[in-house]
Amino acid sequence: MSNEQLRLGFEGFELKAEANVPDGAPRPWDLDSKLRVVGTDVPRLDGEDKVTGRARYSYDQRFPGMVYAGILGSPHARARVKALDTKAAEQLAGVLHLEPLGDELYYAGQPVVGVAAVSEEVLDDALAAIRVDYEVLPHVVDTDAAMAPNAPQAVPRRGGDGNVVQGRRDTSGDGDAKVAAAHAAADVIVEREYRTQVQTHSCLETHGTVCRWEGDQLTCYASTQATFAFQNTLAQALKLRPQNVTVITEHMGGGFGSKFGADAWDVFCARAAKATGRPCRLMLTRKAEHLIAGNRPDSIQRCTFSASKDGKLLGAEVHSWGTGGVAPSASIANPAVYAFEAQLSDQHHVLTNAGAARAFRAPAHPQGFFALEGMIDEVAKELGMDPLELRRKNDPHPVRQRQYEIGAEAIGWGRRKADGAGEGPLKRGLGVAAARWKHNGRPGCSVRCRIGKDGSVFVASGAQDIGTGTRTLLALMVAEELGLEPSAVEVRIGHTTDPYGHGSGGSVTAPSIGPVARQAAYEVKGQLLRAVAERLGVEAGALALEGGQLTGTDTPLPFAKACALLPVDAIEATGVGTRELFSMPRFAPEVAGVQFAEVEVDVETGLVRVVKVVAVQDCGLVADPLLARSQINGAVIQGVSYALFEQRHLDPKTGAMLNPNLLDYKIVGALDVPEIVAIPFSVANGISTTGMSSLGEPPAVPTAGAIGNAVANAIGARVRSLPITPDKVLAALGEV
Repeated sequence: MSNEQLRLGFEGFELKAEANVPDGAPRPWDLDSKLRVVGTDVPRLDGEDKVTGRARYSYDQRFPGMVYAGILGSPHARARVKALDTKAAEQLAGVLHLEPLGDELYYAGQPVVGVAAVSEEVLDDALAAIRVDYEVLPHVVDTDAAMAPNAPQAVPRRGGDGNVVQGRRDTSGDGDAKVAAAHAAADVIVEREYRTQVQTHSCLETHGTVCRWEGDQLTCYASTQATFAFQNTLAQALKLRPQNVTVITEHMGGGFGSKFGADAWDVFCARAAKATGRPCRLMLTRKAEHLIAGNRPDSIQRCTFSASKDGKLLGAEVHSWGTGGVAPSASIANPAVYAFEAQLSDQHHVLTNAGAARAFRAPAHPQGFFALEGMIDEVAKELGMDPLELRRKNDPHPVRQRQYEIGAEAIGWGRRKADGAGEGPLKRGLGVAAARWKHNGRPGCSVRCRIGKDGSVFVASGAQDIGTGTRTLLALMVAEELGLEPSAVEVRIGHTTDPYGHGSGGSVTAPSIGPVARQAAYEVKGQLLRAVAERLGVEAGALALEGGQLTGTDTPLPFAKACALLPVDAIEATGVGTRELFSMPRFAPEVAGVQFAEVEVDVETGLVRVVKVVAVQDCGLVADPLLARSQINGAVIQGVSYALFEQRHLDPKTGAMLNPNLLDYKIVGALDVPEIVAIPFSVANGISTTGMSSLGEPPAVPTAGAIGNAVANAIGARVRSLPITPDKVLAALGEV
């Protein structure tokens, strides 16, 4: 270990810290680091492949003799298979494999039968020919209805009856008594109920895989955000060693948290490929994608916030209920972003006969922060305070304090009018909301870097790219260390035959593989410099790689000529993400963000148009501002869609989804996207040798809250449920 003095923080707010750097590791980047390509706008290395169609996704994989598989899903929300008649389907020419997948059914779309056929047309005919005799059982798909004492039991549960399952209960200090005391001492108490809807992931590439066997070796071209988790879960289901399963995900069309591990249909696809002796492709239909591939749970949040007349937040009490379908997974984020004296978050999961929820970009946070940020504005209104002033008074995070200033200036907060002010039917309003997230860089990954005698540089990681720019990031880290341009680095990702990489969830990918890629490049650079020094008869410590050249000699050598001095065809090193590599001092305990929204509301029709969103987001060191802005833009767009459009509608009588497509399931379109001012806020935060932190998820946290507050400012009335549709706006105006 060596001790390094670091300067952490950001301009105007800095601190010094001492880092224990492992032997053989580079000095951590901080405010004093002079970086050449890191911190500059570098276009995605695979951008051209994607826009020209050269990038091959799971959906695009085709092999000679390939068969096509699909599933027949239950049409009922709760049923039992009494009899299954597959004779007509099996007798169709071209049907090669068929197997039952389940007979006790708890939600519409749940797989009943899997079929594999020589073409998609034959597959469709076979699925239509299957006859199932169902015993239709009582069901419940609505959260409120499921909580009723006489509601049907949605799914069996251990340790009790009923559909309401106690979730997390978080308290501060002395728990309930401290919250009650805070409320009792308050000058203002606000009690409100907020609601959010079920949102489906709606990945443009649906879930699925293409499976191909060669002897006992299985290769899967999977649409997954966790290649190694997919490998392990599939191997376990098929009773294989993980080494017998290779997963390849070079490109994928979105996951947002829903594509971890192999699902039942992936296992069926692998079995069908084995049974037929042919490659097999199974991609879910759009309807199935909506029904069985995950969702963001809804929520009912009953909130009580209290404050003193000078704007000090005292107590925050939130009792929540939500459904994750058949899974007890409807948590919400608690209000810890602000410095309340006492807090209580009492959470409940409500079981219903619907497909299980899955992680969804910033799980629990958008729904929790919609209520939290709305409540902060409502407290400010009761106090007669500017809502931005109330936040700044109670927000202890130094990064967010600076972000409030930047965002307020960019949106023009000074022109914010009183709630409902203005003439004419089109009313403008401004809103603000905060975001928080964890620093999620973690040990465990490995990255391999190789330098060839011909000057080629190759880097490999088994991690996938969920859309965040993993290829470009790896090239950036290696290029910075080797003094090259990122375009000079060849990158391979998404093969489980390469070194282990974490799944893309919780915004862990960049902060986890970035330091390890740098470590691999640092180690192989050391090998190169020592080999060249020996050939030239100089000290390796006098040599350096910069600007595409080897310096420290009488005449700088181009990188390729320096590599030509290697005594072997290639050298390589594998960087390992040790715990020590991720044990650097931290400037702040969490990632911070702030968003401001401007909306225009037509008070005659109730139509809401988001005009502009300013998103100021910390992600530690900003490795590539262009990629960072891309991630912020995507999160904001998804947040606008959540705030105004998206909602899964289930028929309470049948349990069927009423909008199981992309026509009736409304998603933000190009004409609905506002002007987005994405401002990556770079913080030398320590954490690891690169100082990078999480980015993909935190900008999705505050958007709906900021829009909701802007709508309330525009019309002088508050809509407390998502999505904020015209009918809700008109109803709120009718209550003024």
